[in-house]
Amino acid sequence: MNKTIKILPEHLANKIAAGEVIQRPASAVKELIENSLDANSKSIKLIIKDGGKELIQVVDDGDGMSADDAVVAFHRHATSKIETYEDLEAIKTLGFRGEALSSIAAVSQVELRTRRKSDMVGIKVRIEGGKDSQIMEDACPAGTSVLMRNLFFNTPARRNFLKSNSTEYRHIYDVVQRCALSYPDVAFQFYSDDEIILNLRGSDLSDRLRDVFGEAHFQTLMPVISDKESVSISGYIGQPQFARRGKAEQFLYLNKRYIISKNLNHAVYQAYEHLIEKGSFPFFIIFISIDPKKIDVNVHPTKMEVKFDDESSIYKMILTSVRATLGKYEMIPQIQLQSRDMHESANLTRLTSPPSQIRRFTDVNQQSLNVKPSGLTSTESSDKSYASSNALSNEASAQQAEVIHWDVRQLHKKYIVFNSSDGLTIIDQHAAHERILYEKFRTRLIKEQKTSQQLLFPQTLQLPPGDISLVKELQGEFESLGFTIKFFGNTTVIIDGVPSEIKAGTEGNILQDVLSLYKDDRQEISMKPSERLAKSLACKAAVKAGDLLSTNEMTSLIDQLSSTSIPTVCPHGRPVSMNLTIEELDRRFGRTS
Repeated sequence: MNKTIKILPEHLANKIAAGEVIQRPASAVKELIENSLDANSKSIKLIIKDGGKELIQVVDDGDGMSADDAVVAFHRHATSKIETYEDLEAIKTLGFRGEALSSIAAVSQVELRTRRKSDMVGIKVRIEGGKDSQIMEDACPAGTSVLMRNLFFNTPARRNFLKSNSTEYRHIYDVVQRCALSYPDVAFQFYSDDEIILNLRGSDLSDRLRDVFGEAHFQTLMPVISDKESVSISGYIGQPQFARRGKAEQFLYLNKRYIISKNLNHAVYQAYEHLIEKGSFPFFIIFISIDPKKIDVNVHPTKMEVKFDDESSIYKMILTSVRATLGKYEMIPQIQLQSRDMHESANLTRLTSPPSQIRRFTDVNQQSLNVKPSGLTSTESSDKSYASSNALSNEASAQQAEVIHWDVRQLHKKYIVFNSSDGLTIIDQHAAHERILYEKFRTRLIKEQKTSQQLLFPQTLQLPPGDISLVKELQGEFESLGFTIKFFGNTTVIIDGVPSEIKAGTEGNILQDVLSLYKDDRQEISMKPSERLAKSLACKAAVKAGDLLSTNEMTSLIDQLSSTSIPTVCPHGRPVSMNLTIEELDRRFGRTS
């Protein structure tokens, strides 16, 4: 009788298991750096080439290994961290599963060199694809060096799924940054394609934050601290006015391990309630110290998901601590009364001369504006959904050139309200301006029309190396949109020119916000990078809820909106306007005539 169930060969089983641990070059970097940190290293050097696809090397000055341990370390589930189940319940190290080196060796060509400080001679181990190991003595320095080449060389399908070198590099940079922030006393050096990206000396957390994010950013941070019997919380949070649209600058650590927890992140957002605009996210770096027996880190091979014995208590503690810090530094805004005349300046900057009349929205268009889109997440899908209504609208507009005066008002500094031919029209000022700017930017990209306004005083902006790499990758698109950008060193950009639609004085903040939003907009995989960039820039350059607009600004916005190809939805698929007909108003008020 033939057997249909077979035991997989060890080398094939190792490749399958490796896929859970090593998903991309950044995964290997994370595992190797964590091993170095567990080995009590005080200095760690990372070298990569081609985004880590061709070479990754991690060198440390840690404890090193004996010759016997160096060989056994490449076996599956070989670990020095735990021996019993009780050890598993009290994990204090970053690694413990014994899968990292085995997984790395299964899908790359690895050379390990290691020596303990007490040994005169070290050892070198070479292994390729999880087999054919070579072992020899080596005169290496104390510590450990792991060099891996040609990641996924023996699993070409997996290698084909890797992204561009710049994308993989940014994922690696994120890993290094997270580790460097968690262990500020450890020196880090990071080289990419023979260029030094980070050179961080061992220091305390405040100096490490200055070195990574810059002095100007550090000055916007406020310390958080709370200590109870079994739990302590410490770190820094950002001032509300510096909140970003992206979540890239949020760091949550549990016993120095970077973790992902939507619930605990929500505790921070809840503390900022009413202090930041919806859709914005504050900077925070929060460290939670807790008895290892009260958590379970053995949830997933990446060890970034954690279970708590009492997560609700941690939630409340974070919420209370962050709120206390915001109160201590008087981040609660004071009520200020300002006259409208103070805000008659052009919030809706550099628009064409506003007309004294508003082009009428036709009856057909009013009907389309009253349709609420559902399930639209990208401009491409919304374009398709509203193509037919726009065709009718354009035809009706061509037949009806009537221009009439409307009484325009702003409601709660969010909405523009005016009486239409058959009722009342309400426009979301941010969504409307976002649609106008998006179509302008997209047209420039398509037609390669560079419209830039040169700055009298160029702005110098400090950015993390990961953001510098992203700006370089998108430099062509930025220039097509109207930016003129120069690079100075690894962390500095100089802005000489910007799109004419950007409000004066906001150039640097706009660029940072666009980068954050672009990185956080990963769900738009169907859109080209240039269109994603145009969408991000439109969102950040548009007027916001809370901006007071003059009558001329409101009428100009409505006039330009009616000239767009899709005046019904913003680039994100949200409705721009709605119409309340006289019949609807009569029905709600119970009128019969």
